[in-house]
Amino acid sequence: MRYSDTQLERYSRHIILQEVGLEGQEKISDARVLIVGAGGLGAPAALYLAAAGVGTIGIVDNDRVDISNLQRQIAHFTEDVGREKVLSAAAKMRAINPDITVRPHQLFLRADNIRELIRDYDFVIDGTDNFPTKFLVNDACVMENIPFSHGGILRFDGQTMTVLPGRSACYRCSFRQPPPANAVPTCSQAGVLGAIAGMLGTIQAAEALKQILGIGQLLTDSLLTFNAAAMQFRKIPLRRQADCPVCGEHPSITELVDYEQAVCGLKGEVC
Repeated sequence: MRYSDTQLERYSRHIILQEVGLEGQEKISDARVLIVGAGGLGAPAALYLAAAGVGTIGIVDNDRVDISNLQRQIAHFTEDVGREKVLSAAAKMRAINPDITVRPHQLFLRADNIRELIRDYDFVIDGTDNFPTKFLVNDACVMENIPFSHGGILRFDGQTMTVLPGRSACYRCSFRQPPPANAVPTCSQAGVLGAIAGMLGTIQAAEALKQILGIGQLLTDSLLTFNAAAMQFRKIPLRRQADCPVCGEHPSITELVDYEQAVCGLKGEVC
């Protein structure tokens, strides 16, 4: 790929990195990343990936911007209230970097559409707020052999892990089934410190860029957790399980399932 002088200046801080260089920036420009959820985690991830020059970024969400989202979902502004989140986020991404292609997917992910959608991407960022979709993303990515980043936040806490299907532990290796409905409070019930979303979403963006570039150590076979109130981080070792129902030696889950959805707030927004 031949960059213009303006593009070389735009990406200069990447290019001067020994681990990236011009070749690495070209890898970023050729990459395709799907962000599931245009909310608290997806918004900062989307902005940083756009700024980095990821060539094609898909963003999927079926919600509209609510004023309660603005405390943490930084891709949406006050004038966006009532607008489709994917269109709101896409406009900010294009404003940051007109070089990239943004694909807004205004839809609700289900077992019958997710595999076809994710096949067009090299990496998936799970920025959803509910367990049924997290398990759906995990299972679909494992079945399609697509690396992805899991993330979740609540109150002052965050957690994330990166999965390389067939090579590292997947989400189901540690969490076999979604918890019962109402067993875990949502952010609309328990609250969430807005900056927590930015902390975790940018970690997920960094994981995507590291995977694209083939550099550093990914958060594979480990769960990174943090509590921002105490500003304590912990990395919990994980191991791929031979009896995992989706990535194990004899998987019992061979078809995707739509679990009952639990929503985050009164209007069903993504946290």
